[in-house]
Amino acid sequence: MPQDTQHDIALLDDDQVFVATLQRRLQQYGFKVAAFHQAMDLLNSDKTFSHLVLDLNLGTESVLTYLQDCRDRWPEAKLVILTGYGSIATTVAALKRGADDYLTKPLNFKELLSALGAESGVSTAEEVPTAAMTPAQLEWEHIQQTLLRNDGNISATARELKLHRRTLQRKLLKRPVFNS
Repeated sequence: MPQDTQHDIALLDDDQVFVATLQRRLQQYGFKVAAFHQAMDLLNSDKTFSHLVLDLNLGTESVLTYLQDCRDRWPEAKLVILTGYGSIATTVAALKRGADDYLTKPLNFKELLSALGAESGVSTAEEVPTAAMTPAQLEWEHIQQTLLRNDGNISATARELKLHRRTLQRKLLKRPVFNS
């Protein structure tokens, strides 16, 4: 049975909270999103995707190793690389290996929508809901979910987010804690 791939996106990132948050946000824009946390799970998927959003660093692995496999598996898909450790060298390597776009974290959601919207028909100027979260709000939500998962332990949360404990404390002091 042929699948509708107009809005099918595969998210690959080892940060489960980030993937869940991004998946929920993309679904608000009408995308059908499948989340993966390991490259082999994505490559073994029987789904067809029009877009692949891939984290550059998957634990100790680099997604660059799998780019050609992704390009072979989904030749028409748009490949977008996300990274918290952007550099000219990795940008060039990703583009040479088949990536179509390269975005850095913290993620500017409008840039991601623009990268995805070029082929998917989503207009970032006209169809973006007025209540879209800003990158700062996305970061705050990610911090709060990680803090909740660590039972409020600042040190454990800072380690998981790869932040210095004092940096995390400063971020938390900027906004009041809210319960959701």
